[in-house]
Amino acid sequence: MIVMETYPRKKVDSVSITSIHHYGRSVMATTRWGCLGPGKISEDFFMAIKENLPAQEHKFVAVASRDLARAHTFADRFGFERAYGSYEEVGQDSGVEVVYIGTLHVTHVDLALKMMHAGKHVLCEKPMAMNLKQAQLVLDAAKTENRLFVEAVWSRWFPAYQKVREELAAGAIGDPRLVLVNFCVPISEVERVKNIAMGGGGCLDIGIYVVQLACMVFNERPVSISAVGNLMGAVDESAVIVLKYKGGGLANLTYHTAAGRGTNSATIMGPKGQIQIESPFHAPTRVMTPSGTNEFPLKEGSYHFGNSAGLQYEAAEIRRCLLEGAIESPAFAHKDSVMVHTIMDEVRRQIGVVYPGFD
Repeated sequence: MIVMETYPRKKVDSVSITSIHHYGRSVMATTRWGCLGPGKISEDFFMAIKENLPAQEHKFVAVASRDLARAHTFADRFGFERAYGSYEEVGQDSGVEVVYIGTLHVTHVDLALKMMHAGKHVLCEKPMAMNLKQAQLVLDAAKTENRLFVEAVWSRWFPAYQKVREELAAGAIGDPRLVLVNFCVPISEVERVKNIAMGGGGCLDIGIYVVQLACMVFNERPVSISAVGNLMGAVDESAVIVLKYKGGGLANLTYHTAAGRGTNSATIMGPKGQIQIESPFHAPTRVMTPSGTNEFPLKEGSYHFGNSAGLQYEAAEIRRCLLEGAIESPAFAHKDSVMVHTIMDEVRRQIGVVYPGFD
């Protein structure tokens, strides 16, 4: 059984207070954002903030792209104060407090390290790294630099996931015995998914979501990891992963990039009942538990990806962590990144996916 995390929220008047001092650090009462990579996920992230969170709490300061024109277009759309043609310039911008990294997987580690060494806090899109060794470099740097670093596994901050944690902590289903998850979406022809040089493959793109759910439920490393899957060229098209835990718990996890669309739901089973996370399980608005059906509706908007309005929850959590002086979020802490990347490394090893220059 896992222990429920609780997140106290400090009440700060961000209109009348320009900064606060906490744990020996000065933190802007208005969270001042930088953005690296003005792509689709970055558009959804800042749209979610703009449409759902108090404007006085979040300020968009600087965005960078290797294509300066794209940076200017993004800045104009979302109201960023400055646009740059290099990522380093965001690190040098004294007005930026925390940087959102929305670039390709293969660039995440280098950019995260540069930003933290420049004194910035970092929210990095998943996967934060190409493998566990790389991930550990970033997490170690966060401790050394005393900077907040969070891997943006956005599922963990959805209210539906908090409800799941509460039900598990209360023993609503007894000790979890079985987790069943599938995530199947037809993305095998997307360039970044099929290209090994771009960090392609299903495991890092969607497999991470099924793995993180099992990790959340059992909250420990499995004693055994078994994976079978198919390759499409040099990257993984699909896999079925079976995790076994020391108490006898099992997780049966499936991801597929070329089999059409699955139910994309999750079931957590125990001797006293079950919890069902409806589709999309990785960004859910509906959870059925022994205590009843729980709805967490999102405001509709013009987003690229389903339920992207839910990105507001991780943005709000970053602000909370900064005000608390934290270097990690309890809902997806550094140990959780280590656990997930440990499992994904082994899954890729068994399937036969190797990233040249990284592994």
